[in-house]
Amino acid sequence: MIPTLRYAGERVVVMGLGKSGLSAARSLRSSGAGVEVWDDQPASLAAGTAHGFAAFDGAGMNLNGVVALIWSPGVPHAYPQAHALAVKARAANLPLVCDVDLLLEAQTDAAVIAITGTNGKSTTTALTAHIFRHAGRVTEVGGNLGIPALDLEPLGRGGTYVLELSSYQLELVPHLACETAVLLNITPDHLDRHGGMDKYIAAKRRIFARQRHPRTAIIGVDDPHCRALYEALRSDGLHRVVPISVERAVGGGVYVTDGMLIDATGAAPSTIVDLRVAKSLPGAHNWQNAAAAAAVALAHGIPASAIAAGLKTFPGLSHRQELVAVVDHVSFINDSKATNADAAEKALRCYRNIYWIAGGQAKAGGIGSLAPLFAHIRHAFLIGEAAAAFAETLGGKVAFDLCRDMDAAIAAAGKMALADNQPGATVLLSPACASFDMFKDFEDRGNAFREAVLKLWPQTPRAPDAQSGDAQSGDSEPGRPRP
Repeated sequence: MIPTLRYAGERVVVMGLGKSGLSAARSLRSSGAGVEVWDDQPASLAAGTAHGFAAFDGAGMNLNGVVALIWSPGVPHAYPQAHALAVKARAANLPLVCDVDLLLEAQTDAAVIAITGTNGKSTTTALTAHIFRHAGRVTEVGGNLGIPALDLEPLGRGGTYVLELSSYQLELVPHLACETAVLLNITPDHLDRHGGMDKYIAAKRRIFARQRHPRTAIIGVDDPHCRALYEALRSDGLHRVVPISVERAVGGGVYVTDGMLIDATGAAPSTIVDLRVAKSLPGAHNWQNAAAAAAVALAHGIPASAIAAGLKTFPGLSHRQELVAVVDHVSFINDSKATNADAAEKALRCYRNIYWIAGGQAKAGGIGSLAPLFAHIRHAFLIGEAAAAFAETLGGKVAFDLCRDMDAAIAAAGKMALADNQPGATVLLSPACASFDMFKDFEDRGNAFREAVLKLWPQTPRAPDAQSGDAQSGDSEPGRPRP
C-alpha cells in the first residue's frame, strides 16, 4: 500500500466506497489522517463504516477543516446532474481528486506512463507493462485497470507506474504530470456523463496537461478528433509528439502495414515484428494497441528486440476476445468488455459465421453503425433491456431470437452453431451494451458466460491456447455510482 503522509493529522473525506474509495480510505487512515467516508448508497456506506471508518454527514455536508475530498470516479459530480456535495466543495475552493491523484502526489520520483482512449486502453496498459517487465524494468500497473492505485507498491527512482486512466479519472487528477502520455482514439461515449462531445474530448486531453520532461505525447491519428489534437500538440512547441497508425505510414511515429510493426521514430523506418505471430493481439484494433505500447517502450529506451519478445509473449486480458472453449468446430469467445457499438465492431470484424449474443443496458446510438458487418452474423441472440431496440435494428437484415437471459442465449447459440456446421463458427458474446441491467459489471457478465459455456459442455476443457484480444471497449461503464 502507498502511504499518503501529506494528510497525517488532517481531516479528509472519501466520497464513494467501491474498491478505489475503500483503498484510499485505508491508505489515508494508515498514514494518520482523520478519515470520514460517505456513499449515496446506504448499503455501501454501511459496508464502509463496518471497516471502522467514521461516517461523514452527507446531509449537513460540513466541510469546515476538510483539506481533501477524495471523489470516486464512478460517482457523477457535474453531469447529468450536479452533485450537491461537489457543488459545495467547489464553492469552498476544495478540489475533487481521486485515488490516482493521491498516488501521483505521493510518488514523485518514479516515472509515470498514462494511457487513455475511448477504446483499447486496458490492453495497451497491460501490454506496455508486460513489455517493460519483460525488459527487466521495475513496473507497477493499475489505475482504471485491476488493482486500485493506492494498493500498488511504492516505487522510487528507476521504477515506472503504467496507469490506465478513464475520462472520469482524468477530471480528478490535478497532480498528473507524466513523462509519457498516450491517447489511442476518441469516439462518442459517456456524453451524458461529461455534458457533450466537446467536454468528453477536453477530459481526454487532460492527459497531456503539465507533462514533465521529455513530455512525450503518443497519439493515434486514425480518427479525426485525435488528429486534431495531434496537430495542436505538435504546434505548441512543448511536446515531443509521436503519431501511431494502423492505416498508413506516419513519419516520426510507429505504424503497422500488412501486419508489420514499423518504427519510424529514428533516421530510417525499421521493422520491429510481424504482429501476425502475436496470437493474443488479433485484428487491426489490437495492432493499434501494439503500436502504442511499442512507441512507449521506444521512448523509454527499450530496444526493438525486447519489444518484439514482449509482444509475442503477451497473454492477453480476460473478457476481451477471450477464447473460452472450442466445442467440436465452434469457438466460444468472451468479449464482455465490449460495452459500446464501437467496441463490438472490432470483434465482429475478426470473425465470420458469428452467432452473436448482444444486449444489455444500451448506449447512445444503439447498433445501427454496425450494419456494414451484419453479413458476418448468421444469427443474433438478444438479451436485456436493449433487446427490443436491437431487434428493430436487425429486422429484415439479420435473423434473431429474443432470449430471456444469458444462459438461454448461450444454449440456443451453441446448439445452432453446432448444428449448422459452418467453417469458423463463433459464438461471440460482444454485447455493445453496459451490463448493469442484468449483472454487477462487465466482469460479472463475462464470468457468467464462461461458467455457462463450461457447464453446458462439461467435457470440453477450456481451449489450451486460449488467449485474449481486446474488444476496444470504452471507459468504465456508467449507470450507477461506482469507483
